[in-house]
Amino acid sequence: MNKFIKTLIKEKKIQLVEISENIVESYINKSNDSIKSGNILHNSNLYDNSVSMSYYSMYHITLALLFRVGIKCENHTGVIVLLDEFFQEKELSKKLKFAKKERVDKQYYADHKTLAQESENMLELSKIYTTKIKSLIENITNNKAQEIKNKLIEYQ
Repeated sequence: MNKFIKTLIKEKKIQLVEISENIVESYINKSNDSIKSGNILHNSNLYDNSVSMSYYSMYHITLALLFRVGIKCENHTGVIVLLDEFFQEKELSKKLKFAKKERVDKQYYADHKTLAQESENMLELSKIYTTKIKSLIENITNNKAQEIKNKLIEYQ
């Protein structure tokens, strides 16, 4: 069992919650808005901020996926680990991990200059990623949601 997940559960950073289609839809909307913002920022030559919005579009859509099965996670790294371990989406979790690192580098380190191509690449990655996660959300059955929740219960 992943000790990090156990720690986040103890700290109440990961919790089982009621499945809420309203919350799922809210996070999907946040994701869509982040992509729109990323495009506006990119077109305004604000590449660092565009990269951040690209990441947040990916992060929010992943939160929607978690809420679709009744999991709330308040830790960015925890979201990545849950995507990998509970949904068996290793490639998507690698993409989210990469995007998180890019966001941190661009947002917190003043000595790094983001190029237009980097911003454009992140926007494209976020669009592909969110499309794939939306497909996962649409195809999760109630049985699959319960199976994933049961995995999390084993950690408690």
